[in-house]
Amino acid sequence: MIRQLIRSYVLLVAVAIALFTVPVAFTLTDQLREDTGRALTREAKTMAQLLGAGDTASCAALAKMAGAYPADEEEVEVTATNRCAREGLKEPTADAALTEALEHGRSTVDWGSDLIWGDNLVVTVPAFEHSPDGGTRTDGKTGADEGTGADEGTGADDVVGAVRIKFSTDDLTARLGQIWGFRAGLAVLVLLAAAIIGVYAARRLTAPLRQLNEMASKMSDGDLTARSPVTGPQETQTLARTLNQAGERLDTLIASQRIFVADASHQLRTPLTALRLSLDNIADGTDDEFVREDVEQATAEVVRMSRLVNGLLVLARAEAKVTAAEPLSLREIIQERLDVWRPAADERGVTITLRGSADGRPLVLASPGHLDQVLDNVLSNALEVSPDGATITVSVETRGDEVVLSVLDEGPGMSDAEKSRAFDRFWRGQGLTGKSGSGLGLAVVKQLVTDDNGTVALKDAPGGGLCVALTLRAARHGGG
Repeated sequence: MIRQLIRSYVLLVAVAIALFTVPVAFTLTDQLREDTGRALTREAKTMAQLLGAGDTASCAALAKMAGAYPADEEEVEVTATNRCAREGLKEPTADAALTEALEHGRSTVDWGSDLIWGDNLVVTVPAFEHSPDGGTRTDGKTGADEGTGADEGTGADDVVGAVRIKFSTDDLTARLGQIWGFRAGLAVLVLLAAAIIGVYAARRLTAPLRQLNEMASKMSDGDLTARSPVTGPQETQTLARTLNQAGERLDTLIASQRIFVADASHQLRTPLTALRLSLDNIADGTDDEFVREDVEQATAEVVRMSRLVNGLLVLARAEAKVTAAEPLSLREIIQERLDVWRPAADERGVTITLRGSADGRPLVLASPGHLDQVLDNVLSNALEVSPDGATITVSVETRGDEVVLSVLDEGPGMSDAEKSRAFDRFWRGQGLTGKSGSGLGLAVVKQLVTDDNGTVALKDAPGGGLCVALTLRAARHGGG
């Protein structure tokens, strides 16, 4: 949106500059052309009057005036029948313009090109014969009429010659470049200033929208306490208030739900424990195999329900986000959890091995207790799906600012469809060998790792089985 606003603003300024600057530049170009043509024609007519006078003084003045022009810029050519032309003045080339002057008494101005001008501006002016007093022409016209009568083609019989001035347009071209170049440079500077102002204005106008977007992003990440400042135009203020109110209501509802789940889970743990103890007492006090079998089935269901309640309690606490991440020794946490799970693995003949750079004592940023629960859930799932005599491999790899903790089993693995649903709550895959799973293990893992700004991925393990890869944030040694 910012780019669109800037482009629209700059385009508007560019159109305004074009509408103002281009016509002015064309007007100045036409004015330069007209002024130069008039000045050169006026000088040519002055010399034509001297040529028409024909007396010695006028002819000398004509030669002096013609010789005063710089040779590299202007060239004066004179043809005459009254012997007024002096030596050193070049005879003009016979062409249509000279014919118009000598035979029809008409002046011509030739710019050499239809596009602005060519290399030279050529002005050809006829010279009319003057009476000895210089005031009356032989055709009866006075000297005051000379400026207009010749251009109208009258008095052609009185033409005694012609004066031609060739003017180089190099200086005009340079001045034209200055006219257009100055305005082009000014336009570029104005556009740059407009772009800078446009960026500032666009960012200022869109600041409330960016704040709303930041709030929405935080809420999508699970931070329901995010709120947007009520600033900007009236429309964005209204939208900010509406979203803030919706966020408050949503936060209240979710908080109430978490409290309910946590309280319910906590309250259910006591009766479930009592029920399990009662079932154990019944099993110990009976010799009936049928009763004992039913009690064992009931006990298994109570155990599964206890795991489900514990999982819900863990999720409720994780979603509450009551603890902050801090640097923790990954090696110590892994070693502690492996020591807890090895006895259960030994009963099945399953080997748990540790490899990688865990001995380097990498530090990771995590909330206290999160990694313990994550490893417990991942190792529990791996042990449950592993066949007797299999191996569970725990590996640690440091990758720049990240530490990857992987747990690989040799179980049946998961299909792509199962991997896409594995983190859903209460979902249980078909590959589990046991029936006591609650369907919350991987959901808890993802919630806890995500809260610590990490990621969880399920991959195929080499040789079969499943690889649970946990990407955690690395922390500097010493708690930095």
